[in-house]
Amino acid sequence: MIDISLLICTRNRSRSLATLLASVEAAAGQWPDGRIELILVDNGSTDATAAVIRHWAIDRPFTVRLLSEPLPGLARARNMALRAARGRIVAMTDDDCVLHPDYFARLAQVFARQPAPVIIGGRILLGDPDDLMLTVKLEDHPMIAEPGLFPGGFVMGANLAFTVDVRHAVGPFDERFGAGAPFRAAEDTDFLLRAQALGIPIRYDPGFVVDHHHGRRHEGEAVALLAGYGFGDGALYAKHIRTDRRVRRWLVQDIRNLRDRFEGPVPMIRHFHAFRLRHVLAGLAAYARAALTSPRSA
Repeated sequence: MIDISLLICTRNRSRSLATLLASVEAAAGQWPDGRIELILVDNGSTDATAAVIRHWAIDRPFTVRLLSEPLPGLARARNMALRAARGRIVAMTDDDCVLHPDYFARLAQVFARQPAPVIIGGRILLGDPDDLMLTVKLEDHPMIAEPGLFPGGFVMGANLAFTVDVRHAVGPFDERFGAGAPFRAAEDTDFLLRAQALGIPIRYDPGFVVDHHHGRRHEGEAVALLAGYGFGDGALYAKHIRTDRRVRRWLVQDIRNLRDRFEGPVPMIRHFHAFRLRHVLAGLAAYARAALTSPRSA
């Protein structure tokens, strides 16, 4: 049986993908007794990505499965990878990340300490000091998510893993969310929220680590990213507001946060909570409009 299935979905990363793939091979080499499979999904690349991964996959000492999803959308690509995964632990990272050399060994150790079903997110460090301090997870101690707290950001899709029974219980990612989809973000948060509703614990453990080379160095790029996060969260609120009483509390808290003059991670965003609420409401409205025009997708 496969111990760990690592899912990587990629789109137009032919120039930087070699670094990630080399880190996968190095990490697999430090855990020689483990049964690993790597599932790579080319999500409609128009550069040389397909050729790069085909060439790299030759004669690897572990199973490599190459899949193609021509329609763009991170959640769509992840679902294809999930359907193919055979490991008792399903892990995922992004195509702009690099695994630490002990990644697989530490991941297995972390899961050995927790009963299934469980979702565990790992540590995410900034890969390039010239990049803005975004999309990282720096805490150096284990944590467990409180069921009543919004799970977004507690753990992140760039370094996320779960036991295979979670996949069967929670179901696929919602393909309307995430990069390349109408609601831009929050596909991982939606997955976590649905897991919480089933009583599945969500944990964070700094034991398994990736470096994130996200490449955003200008404040305008950060503003666009954070706007997308707010928009996705708003759509997520709209999706679950009738079935999950926590959503109303989270929305009320977003409104109450307006009293706090927190400036947020980007200096050019004045009054971050007002910025976030504006995009949350836009996402909520967009989901409502989509539900009205296509009720069956709500």
